[in-house]
Amino acid sequence: MAISGIESMLQQLRALATGAADPAASASSAAPAGGASPGGFASALQASLRDVSAAQNHANQQAQAFELGVPGVGLNDVMIDMQKANIGFQMSLQVRNKLVSAYTTISNMPV
Repeated sequence: MAISGIESMLQQLRALATGAADPAASASSAAPAGGASPGGFASALQASLRDVSAAQNHANQQAQAFELGVPGVGLNDVMIDMQKANIGFQMSLQVRNKLVSAYTTISNMPV
């Protein structure tokens, strides 16, 4: 995932945090970048997972094209696409781990 993509995701998370703190402000703000609806964390998460899946599929297609000897597909392009897909997957995995950790912490809070 590119730096601009990470910055975009951070902006979305900040907008969601601001919206959770002040519901009146989130109602008047525009939709976050990436097509997610305002306040739709699930939508933002699904869009992010779709992007990661698309990056993985593209990397696999590039690798297959390189293996078949398709002209214009270089090893460096394949390796870069594979690393982008891997970084996106690792980021998704860390987000999942943080969500599970937050859920566990909240479920263990006294009533």
